[in-house]
Amino acid sequence: MTSPHWKRFAWFCLCLTLSHPAWSAGGIEIPGYAPAMGVERSYRVQKATETDMSFWFDKPGASAMTMRGAFRQRMTVLSLDEDGMRVRWSLRADLPEGIAGLADSYQMNLLYRNSLTAYGTAALELETDLNGNPRDLSGVDQIVAHMREAANGPGGLPAAGASAARESGVYDIIAKLEANPLQIIAALVPEAQLLATGQSYQAETMEIGQASATSRDEDYGGVSVPVTSTWTLKSTDATARTATVSLSEAADASAFSQSQQPAIANLISGFAERAKNLTADQLASLKRASKSRSVELVVSLNDGSTLEASEIVTVEAGGTTLRTYTHILREDMPASLPLPAVLTAKDLQTPDLHIAPLPSSKAGPGIMDELSIPPAPPKASQTVAPDNDGPKAIAPVSLEVKSAKVVSAPTSFGSELDIMLTPESAAKFQDFTQAAVGEITQVLINDKVVIEPRILTPITGGHIVISEPDSKLLQDMAEQLTLPEAKILVRLRP
Repeated sequence: MTSPHWKRFAWFCLCLTLSHPAWSAGGIEIPGYAPAMGVERSYRVQKATETDMSFWFDKPGASAMTMRGAFRQRMTVLSLDEDGMRVRWSLRADLPEGIAGLADSYQMNLLYRNSLTAYGTAALELETDLNGNPRDLSGVDQIVAHMREAANGPGGLPAAGASAARESGVYDIIAKLEANPLQIIAALVPEAQLLATGQSYQAETMEIGQASATSRDEDYGGVSVPVTSTWTLKSTDATARTATVSLSEAADASAFSQSQQPAIANLISGFAERAKNLTADQLASLKRASKSRSVELVVSLNDGSTLEASEIVTVEAGGTTLRTYTHILREDMPASLPLPAVLTAKDLQTPDLHIAPLPSSKAGPGIMDELSIPPAPPKASQTVAPDNDGPKAIAPVSLEVKSAKVVSAPTSFGSELDIMLTPESAAKFQDFTQAAVGEITQVLINDKVVIEPRILTPITGGHIVISEPDSKLLQDMAEQLTLPEAKILVRLRP
């Protein structure tokens, strides 16, 4: 290590140490987060989710699905004091320039557009801590007023549709939103949390390659799950004045598996026939679950801000794998982190969805991951997708209704029509869905197609759930289904 080249390198490092405190004898100092006030920053955001159920499905078209989105969001730090910051995010659902040719595979953008319409806003002002972690939201009253108007009519006063709104639980949802406005931030601007992961209001000194671990507990359905986080400084770039830091997180396998047992049991019961043929080892494997998170962050050595972030979260449970990808890049900086292939691939196995835009006059509250799936217009050329043995021939089934009521959607701010079938029809429906796994079907009420779901698992229990932002339309369907002659027809999509 005494070559002239090494001596020159050592002298270069010494000069850097003397010229700036970021490089010191004890390691690399990453400065505290000190963003510029009033300067708008633009971020390119790419996201994707991959779902793998190949353990349960033989057909590739049903076993793996991918959804992705690409966005350009803007952030401005409006003020900063010793307690925290006020930050404005300007939000758009449009695809950024340069990827318009791939628009058909970016279904998240269509869902996100509906979310902005539902909340009635394209900008959020957040109160954050000094790291940038959101802790409060301004303008909640305006968002709530928009929700009330969407449910009741102009001015938010009770109107013709008010009874349906009450029965659907919209007011209960509004109360929960008022109690926890951070739900809106999580739905519309999750980027704020990821960027804050790499920022600290206090300067941190790290050594390249040296790992430091911390732990915390997270709640999953009443089960406390320990999570271990490991931070490592991977590299620095003296020219760009950046540091690349990695974060690896893993949930305790035993506790996380315990927290997932109810969901795993439901999944196994949905595939009861297939589960009968599994070995003891396979069943034991199904009951194990894991969750991990891998993050890489490029942090400025000038002001401690996160310039680029790449995150992969993987959850495995019950023979299924869900993997989410997020990449954020501040537009005024060059990219340095590798992009996962799923974010740029031209061909993807995407869900067969038709996502209609929410009209603003009927905007019902929703979140980014809510799937609105109205029926697509039938085409003469459409046929049932063939499997290895040729096209399936599954007879339609006519179903009798025991009850039908509009309820609040458990995973969003919208409404659902919950249909309970009679015991005889529930058995027929289970047999139909067992045979139609992987296929696109149609549900008809009074000869009108209302949804076209792909059957991913056999449906037991005799429940059919229909999501629709217009609670009045759902209430009309519920009233139709209470008539003595009411029938539901379920069939493969022609």
